[in-house]
Amino acid sequence: MNEICSGDENHVVLNVYDEPDSHNHPPSAKNKDSEMVFSIPFMQKVMGEVLGTYFLIFAGCAAVVVNTNNDKVLTNPGIAIVWGSAVMVLVYSLRHISGAHFNPAVTIAFATCKTFPLKQVPFYISAQVVGSMMAAGTLRLLFNGPDDVFSGTTPQGSDLQAFVIEFIITFYLMFVVSGVGTDNRAIGELAGLAIGSTVLLNVLIAGPITGASMNPARSLGPAIVSNHYEGIWIYVTSPIIGAVSGAWVYNMMRLNDKRDITKNVSIFKS
Repeated sequence: MNEICSGDENHVVLNVYDEPDSHNHPPSAKNKDSEMVFSIPFMQKVMGEVLGTYFLIFAGCAAVVVNTNNDKVLTNPGIAIVWGSAVMVLVYSLRHISGAHFNPAVTIAFATCKTFPLKQVPFYISAQVVGSMMAAGTLRLLFNGPDDVFSGTTPQGSDLQAFVIEFIITFYLMFVVSGVGTDNRAIGELAGLAIGSTVLLNVLIAGPITGASMNPARSLGPAIVSNHYEGIWIYVTSPIIGAVSGAWVYNMMRLNDKRDITKNVSIFKS
């Protein structure tokens, strides 16, 4: 409450409206961002990405190792089923927690479409690469000596062929992810099935040629653990370009607003 003096010294008017204290500034946007990034819910999301990527890479790469060490007992269709099934169950398990990216290309694509916060991208990518490295390291410990098999991805043909194939299959995957993951008109209950089936089909087609990575973390983890970097630039650049292209093409076809995938909304609510 402040006194306001008029021109006449014999009259004093009281200002009954409190003025904001100049010393009590509202929290800045920078502080709010820091609190959100290091909040418990966000750390839970990051942990979800670490664990989800770990289980995905462990299952898929274990199938590759077991198949190689046991006279092709699984065959390429069997490996494709493992990858697709792993993606499906992990999407249903963790999408409501972290968004179930498990893939730096997917995270970057969502960020370019402004359906995922840009400031969270480095944390998600770091979590995904760490999860992949942990899975590859676990397999290296379990299958050592004569059973030590490189479970990463290597082009079987030319680099150009591998680059184009990885671009196409990642475009296809991200196109489906954008449809079932960001469009309010999609049937949410089928998200895991649709994404897992797309991965299965892509591995069936491209597995014998490129390893069907579609995921920079899937290729980086085993490459770092095994110190095997042949063609690694293909598996880092091509999936990212393919995912961004797939997301943008779907967004151009979209007629209504985007769904905010950062909210913890259950996939069972369409």
